[in-house]
Amino acid sequence: MKFLSIILRIIALGLLIYLRSNYYPWISRWNLNTQYVDLILGFFIFMLSANLAAVILSRLYRRRAQLKSGERDNVILGLQNIYYLLIAGAIIITILAFLGIEPHQLFTSLSIVAAAIAIVTKDYLSEIISGIIISFSSEISVGDYIKIGEHKGKIIDLNLTKIAFLNEDDDVIFIPNNTVFNSEIVNYTKKQIRRVSVEFEVALQAIESVESLERHLAEELSDYHKHIEKDSFWLRVVEIRKDSVALKFQYVLKKINRELEIEIRRRTVRRIVDYVKAHYGANAKA
Repeated sequence: MKFLSIILRIIALGLLIYLRSNYYPWISRWNLNTQYVDLILGFFIFMLSANLAAVILSRLYRRRAQLKSGERDNVILGLQNIYYLLIAGAIIITILAFLGIEPHQLFTSLSIVAAAIAIVTKDYLSEIISGIIISFSSEISVGDYIKIGEHKGKIIDLNLTKIAFLNEDDDVIFIPNNTVFNSEIVNYTKKQIRRVSVEFEVALQAIESVESLERHLAEELSDYHKHIEKDSFWLRVVEIRKDSVALKFQYVLKKINRELEIEIRRRTVRRIVDYVKAHYGANAKA
């Protein structure tokens, strides 16, 4: 079906090119402005050519990278972004030509205005440039689980001005490309990090011992033992304070699975709350 779509686009492109070369005999009978017809046909020829180039390059890359139909990665997104930029530029140039303004004359005669526009739009242009660089880089990709600043989640889209990712609360967060480009990024997927840590702080009287809490949490996660490396449970004391202790519960997954990691993390946090609640109440009564 996609191959047929490409063939139809090639045929349509050929017809447009033929029409642009041979429309003078019949268009004179309609008293139409040949300049406007030339501009319209030229725009559609350029748009269809750019679209064909993007589709063919994407198809060749998908075959080489063995991507499934509908699956996207950075290169595919980068080609789409460049295509959108080319079409936006073609629309602007066509509109200027309809108004009788040559683009090079406009930017030459209105250099001050152009400079002002550049200053006003520099942040937006910077976002676009950063987006293109990020799209073609191998540092982050769609589907990667990353941390940028305080935000952590899975990337679901890379566009011209922002990246979108889904955090652990299923909220979609959009971060400007400039922020991503200039920030420190932790890519858990690329690093193949399988160790999971859950940090928490409890009152000293809320736990019997670190060992008993460690055993309790390991037993409560018995449903997930097939996904966790044997003997990898570890409840580490991070810091001892006056009336509380900061702890870090860790385990190692057999395979990287962010959905499973979130599920186990939620179960762990709930079990910690239940344990602390039960033991704090019992110790308070005693």
